[in-house]
Amino acid sequence: MALAIVFSLIIPAAAVSDSAVDAAMADTAAYVYNLVKSPQVGSIGGEWAVLGLARSGYSVPDEYYQNYYATVEKYVKACKGVLHEKKYTEYSRVIVALTAIGKDPTDVAGYNLLTPLGDYDKTIWQGINGPIWALIALDSGSYAMPQNPDAATQATRQMYVDRILECQLPDGGWSLFGGTASAFAHETSDPDITGMALQALAKYQDQAAVKKATDEALACMSKQQSSDAGFASWGTANSESVVQMIVALCELGIPLDDSRFVKNGKTAADNLMTFYQKGAGFQHTLSGSGSNQMATEQGLYGLVAIQRAAAGKNSLYRMGDALKIGGSTAAGPEKGEGLNGKNADVKSVPITSPGITFDDISGHDNQSAIEALAARGIITGKSATTFDPDATMTRAEFTAIVVRALGLTPQATSMFTDVKTTDWFAAYVGTANTYGIVNGTSDTTFTPQGTITRQEAAAMMARAAKLCGMDTEYTTASARDVLAQFSDYVKCASWAIPSLAFCYDKDILNGSALTIQPSKAILRCEVAQMLYNLLSSANLM
Repeated sequence: MALAIVFSLIIPAAAVSDSAVDAAMADTAAYVYNLVKSPQVGSIGGEWAVLGLARSGYSVPDEYYQNYYATVEKYVKACKGVLHEKKYTEYSRVIVALTAIGKDPTDVAGYNLLTPLGDYDKTIWQGINGPIWALIALDSGSYAMPQNPDAATQATRQMYVDRILECQLPDGGWSLFGGTASAFAHETSDPDITGMALQALAKYQDQAAVKKATDEALACMSKQQSSDAGFASWGTANSESVVQMIVALCELGIPLDDSRFVKNGKTAADNLMTFYQKGAGFQHTLSGSGSNQMATEQGLYGLVAIQRAAAGKNSLYRMGDALKIGGSTAAGPEKGEGLNGKNADVKSVPITSPGITFDDISGHDNQSAIEALAARGIITGKSATTFDPDATMTRAEFTAIVVRALGLTPQATSMFTDVKTTDWFAAYVGTANTYGIVNGTSDTTFTPQGTITRQEAAAMMARAAKLCGMDTEYTTASARDVLAQFSDYVKCASWAIPSLAFCYDKDILNGSALTIQPSKAILRCEVAQMLYNLLSSANLM
C-alpha cells in the first residue's frame, strides 16, 4: 500500500507535443524571416536569427543567406578583420552563424575569423563568455585550433575547458562574473550562463572533471527550476533563461522529461511555450510586455533544439549537417547596390564605425537597426555612450538622417525663410527638398525644430522609397484595404493615407500594433527601425 501511495504521487511529465513544437517553430521562423529581412552583424537581427532559421529546416531562399554573407564580407572589410578589440565573442558569434550556412570562417574577405580565438588572454578578457563561446564556435565546425602568432599565450581547447571549470561556483553552476575579481562575495549561479557553459562542455563529457562539473551544475539547475518548470535570471522568470537550459540539455543528450527537470508534471519545453505568441514570436517575460526580438530569436533556436532532439538529428551546435550555401545567384543588382530604377544619385552608405553601440539600447527591440545605421554614420547618439531611444525627433534631425541614409550630397538652398545657410541642417533640408523628400509647413517655412509625427515620418519615408526605385503608389481603395485593420485609421490625414499604407504594406512600419497613432510624435528608435527597414527593402544595406 505504501508503494502504491508513493507511485500515485508521481506526476507524469506532460511535455508539449512534437506537433505543437513543429507548428510553433514554423510560425516563429516565418515571423523571424519577415522581421529580419536583411540580417546584419549583430546579436539582435543578425547571427541568432540566421542560426535559428538555418538550423530549423524552414524554407528560406538561398539568396537570404547569400545576402547575409555579403553583408558579413562588407563588415569584415570595413573592420579590416578586427570585429572588436576586446569582445572576442563577436568572432565566435559570426563563426557559429557562418558555419550554420556552410560558409568558411577561415576566409572571409581574406580574413581568418578563427585566428583571434587562438589568443587565450584576449579571449578570456571579457569573462566566462569568452571561453564558452570560443569552444562552441570552434566545435560547431570541428575546426582546428587556430595558431595566433601575435598571442602572448597560444590557446588550446583544453585551456578553455579548464578556464570554464575554474569559474564554477560552489553551488555547482556558473555566473557571468564567477571566478573573476568582479564577482560578488556570495555569487550564485545564473541559468543563462550555466546553460551556455554546459553547451560548451557537452562535447567533453569523456573527461572526468568535466563530467563531475556537469553533474553538479545539473543538480544546481534542477534546484533552481521553478514549480512551473521555468528559470529565472536576476530574479526574473524569462524565456531566454529557459531556452539556454533547453539547449544545454539537448546538447548533452538529456531528454527534456528527465525526472530532474520535471516540475509538477511540466517540462522546460512546456514553460517555454507559455511565452510563445502565435504570429508574434516570444515574450521576454509574462508581464504583458509583448513580443521581444531577442526573446523571439532565442525562442526560435530553442524550439529548433527541441525539434532536432525529438527527430534524432544533430543538436543545434553539432553542425556536420549544416546547410551548404553557394555563391550569389541573385538576379539583378548585387547586394547593397540598390534596386533597378532607383535615382542615380542614391547610393549605399559604407560602414565607417564598425561595432559602435550605446549603453541604453542593450536588449532594445530596435538595437540591431540603431547599430546598423550608427555603423554607417547615418544616425548618431545623444552622446558617445547614449542614444536616448525614446526621445522624439525634430523635422531637421529626421531630414538629415534620411539624406545621409540615401547617400545624397548635402547642398543648401534658400527655399525656406526659417532655415539659415549657417544652420547645421541647412544643406540637408535643401537637398531633401530638391529631391522631393520633404515639403515645407508653408510655402516659405520649414519649421525645422518642430517635432515630427508618425504620419509625417511615413510621408517622407515613402517619398524616399520612391527615389530608391520602390513602387509607392496606392489608390484610395488599396490604401483603405491596408489600413482598415487599425481602429484609428479614420484619424489619419488624407494626404498621409497612401504613404502610411505603403509603409505598413512593405513592413517599413510595424503593423503588429492595433493603432496607427498618426499624430503622435515618432520616437528616435522608431525612426531608426523605419529607415533600416526601408534600406533593407531597397537593397541599400
